[in-house]
Amino acid sequence: MNMQVSNVIAPPAPKRLAEMQLPIVMMRDILLKTMFRKNVDMVSEIAKAICLPSAVTQELVDMGREQRLIEATGTLNANSGNEMGYQLTEAGKSRALDALSQSEYYGAMPVPLDVYREQVERQSIKNVQITREQLTKAMGHLILPDSLLDHLGPAVGSGRSILMYGPPGNGKSSISNGIRDAMGDKIYVPRAIEYAGQVITVYDPIVHSAAEADEDDKTSLRRVGRFDSRYVKCERPTVITGGELSLNMLDLVYNPTARTYQAPLQLKSTGGIFIVDDLGRQEEPPQALVNRWIVPLEEGKDILALQSGEKFEVPFDTLVIFSTNFHPNEIFDQAALRRIFFKIKIDGPSQENFLKIFALVAKKKKVPLDEASLIYLLKEKYPAIDNVYANYQPIFLIDQIISICQFEGIPYQMNPDLIDRAWANMFVKDEHIVK
Repeated sequence: MNMQVSNVIAPPAPKRLAEMQLPIVMMRDILLKTMFRKNVDMVSEIAKAICLPSAVTQELVDMGREQRLIEATGTLNANSGNEMGYQLTEAGKSRALDALSQSEYYGAMPVPLDVYREQVERQSIKNVQITREQLTKAMGHLILPDSLLDHLGPAVGSGRSILMYGPPGNGKSSISNGIRDAMGDKIYVPRAIEYAGQVITVYDPIVHSAAEADEDDKTSLRRVGRFDSRYVKCERPTVITGGELSLNMLDLVYNPTARTYQAPLQLKSTGGIFIVDDLGRQEEPPQALVNRWIVPLEEGKDILALQSGEKFEVPFDTLVIFSTNFHPNEIFDQAALRRIFFKIKIDGPSQENFLKIFALVAKKKKVPLDEASLIYLLKEKYPAIDNVYANYQPIFLIDQIISICQFEGIPYQMNPDLIDRAWANMFVKDEHIVK
């Protein structure tokens, strides 16, 4: 029976060695390398180290014994339920060293790419149903017009690409993070996948936040080991890149020392969100970056290349969010714009929403509101910038006021003089500096 987390079906654990769909020599060598490197000598310990069920691990150990690479130590470990101990023979140590010289990879047995594809289908981002309530709750810390959620909801629910554009400082990054928080369910991320005998590591603690074990996992022995432990149960991943994004970051990364590959950012974000923040600030032109995504966005698959030059397909199941301060027509041609499914403008707040944000921030930071100061801000200051309000401004101004009050040694307060001093730091006066 398949176990579910939310509505995601967990990957079933293999029951026999014959089900593994991995090259037998590769599995044997990973076993030998792991025993050699981790100094594990009981099947229960080895099984934990290579992330396979004990029955499958025992089959591997028995195969190693038949090939005279592993031998029983003849001692039973009383502390571990009288388990038999095993060790590498001299031939086994020699084979482990030889295998390590070909690839340093040991530990978790990789998941074959084709098997991983099946799991990607089970937990596809396109299966996520997000309600207005979930989205509103996840965006609860933001004051957003209802019309924005009207556009955002269907965009997120479709699992298609989104372009958010508009002036800086209005929360495009916060909205992207809110979308991630609205998802709320868990998926399974492989520690490593295998293609053509090559190992590609996928699980990355920086990108993937491993979920705590379920309460029922702790209390019910029957549930433990019910899903394939070559995977880690995680929140849906979010990869955020900004001006540092370059095209080569979307290629497989080869480690010549370990002779293994590391998954590129978009593969690590499978089942989750890939946010390209500040589009237009990268070294490569935005058009080139979007062109790189066209096939994956349209066909649901990406093409990667091994060191040998061999190309292969991997699943592309990611909600891509592009965020830019430029108008889309300035940075894309019409063909690229057609391929980005949703275009959503994130504008500055109305005066009414600006005041709501200002009041909320002041309350949170314990700065008493002053009506005369607010009138001064709206009537004297904002006309100088054509009454253009931005979401970042209330936090900026109130933080400035707090800093001035702390410096002057006075209680937190608001008055026109403090508004003037805070405002002076928000904008730099245009002037010619003599060099």
